[in-house]
Amino acid sequence: MASLALTGCAEAEAAPEEDELSIVTTTGILADLTRNVVGDRMRVDQMVPEGADPHSYEPTLRDVRTVAYADAAFSNYMLLEDHAIIRTLDANIPADAPNVSLAESAVQYSAEIIPLVENVSLDTIWLGMRVRGTGEQYGADRTSHVELRATEVQGPGDLVAYLTESFGTPRFYIDSSDGIDDDDATRLPTNAHTHMSWAFTEPGVYELTLEADLHVDEETSVSIAEEATFTFAVGVNPHAIEGAEDAEVLTHGHGDLAVDMDTEEIYLYYDPHGGGDQLQEEYSGEDVIIEVPNRALHEIPPDPGFRFLGRAGDQIYQLPQAVLGAHVHGEIDPHLWHNVSNAQAYVEIIRDTVIDLDPEHADDYRANADAYLLELEELDEYMAERIGQIPEANRHLVTTHDAFGYLGAAYDIDIAGFVTPNPSTEPSMQERRRLVETIRNLQIPAVFLEPNLIARSSTLEETAADLGVEVCEIYGDAFDDDVDTYVEMMRFNADSLHTCLTP
Repeated sequence: MASLALTGCAEAEAAPEEDELSIVTTTGILADLTRNVVGDRMRVDQMVPEGADPHSYEPTLRDVRTVAYADAAFSNYMLLEDHAIIRTLDANIPADAPNVSLAESAVQYSAEIIPLVENVSLDTIWLGMRVRGTGEQYGADRTSHVELRATEVQGPGDLVAYLTESFGTPRFYIDSSDGIDDDDATRLPTNAHTHMSWAFTEPGVYELTLEADLHVDEETSVSIAEEATFTFAVGVNPHAIEGAEDAEVLTHGHGDLAVDMDTEEIYLYYDPHGGGDQLQEEYSGEDVIIEVPNRALHEIPPDPGFRFLGRAGDQIYQLPQAVLGAHVHGEIDPHLWHNVSNAQAYVEIIRDTVIDLDPEHADDYRANADAYLLELEELDEYMAERIGQIPEANRHLVTTHDAFGYLGAAYDIDIAGFVTPNPSTEPSMQERRRLVETIRNLQIPAVFLEPNLIARSSTLEETAADLGVEVCEIYGDAFDDDVDTYVEMMRFNADSLHTCLTP
């Protein structure tokens, strides 16, 4: 792929000057932090364009070429960026170039990290897939991936497991309508999990059998677990399934069909409360039934992209994916920069890395970093003061993206978050009612959307209009033409929260 990029994009993008050091970052936020340290002494390129989603961005051949010529790379990782981005970095960065994951490294610089707590306010179980363990005993690293593959589906209709990406495009993991083959698989980095929707075209009992392989690298793969079969009760009484009278019926909470590389087993990893700090349980396929109740009936939307489910208007049973877009992550919230103190840790890592890379100009990098750290210290004080002026009763953030945990923890604002079960279908009356009750009960004067998500967040906008509350903007993962630096982004967010939540 790298050789293709070097020939195919030779005219599209010039290589760095021979004596010019080059840094590549994954996102615009990291690029901005880096430029404030290196000034004009190094070239800084970013892989993910402004407005694009780092959770799902697919690198281009130009990105491969940029990485291949880079003298250092900065990613956030902690499973923030799509695995394809990380694989592109690790496969193409020169062997002697620093390749730094800032979120992981920031812990050594006194950054504060928090667990990723997910909202599971759904009427059904929230079901995904998960890889547990690191696979170190097999030689796995962060470029390795695990393939959870369906080997058999039995049931009265079709089973389709898919993910609705940020722009409403479905990505298929399992689709039994055309038979089961090697394409019916979920590929995940080690120690990660992903959300997805589970659709069933007819009521009845379904059985899904899975097996798992670890792909250590492009040449090495090993089987890491024996087959396991899981039962779904779709629109039928789960307690009446023959031979499963003693099985535990799961009706709510957060569950994942998981492969454990340490124990070499596939089981259902279950959190009944979905809070991240609750007691998790593990169920073998024989000991559990996943209920898909009649309240999980949904109409197929008119969007042609969903014809794979049937005709528009027909009803299917569906467990929704619950989170907008591709959303593979681990147990730690990766959005550290929404606490300015954590961004300062990023800057210190960048400073130390570029000094090692170019010690001749160490004094310049230290001076740049010191000046910027002082600016960030003032920004941190501004954030605390501005948000602190909002009446405590009004400090509730309702949005569709679970990226603001650090903002809430650092500046004392409650993340009341509303999670859209499926961004490409009309929400049920119960889902809309829940949002209405949240806004009414907390007397929330405004809800917040990222500018790049407004076009596909009609539910929140319509509900806000019905209740007479304002829709305001907040920035999460990306800049745009109006806000293109980290300091501008954080100040904008503080001002937006203050303006929209203060009577």
